[in-house]
Amino acid sequence: MDCIFCKIIAGQIPSDVVYKDDKVIAFRDISPMAPVHLLIVPRQHIVSLNDVAEAQVTLVGHIVHVAKLLAKQQGIAEKGYRVVINCGRDGGQAVQHLHVHLLGGRELVNGLG
Repeated sequence: MDCIFCKIIAGQIPSDVVYKDDKVIAFRDISPMAPVHLLIVPRQHIVSLNDVAEAQVTLVGHIVHVAKLLAKQQGIAEKGYRVVINCGRDGGQAVQHLHVHLLGGRELVNGLG
């Protein structure tokens, strides 16, 4: 597979991992748009939000729960943060593997960052 996130999950590409469990891995974005910019990625390869099957709804809920935990861990929960899922080319999805952006650490007004 030629998916960069699958390679990160497999340990073939180094990343700054801040969280991992049996379902997801979270690491710092290499081009951060905020002081805290993490990517939460399911270990299972799912192309986009459009490809989430009914059986994977619990996984998506877990991703959101991990985002909440990481916001607290990163010290951004109290002031606020943004959780973003880009879907498809026009939606700004650069990597064809479902992932959630967790952004915070400053006031986020418009756009992704």
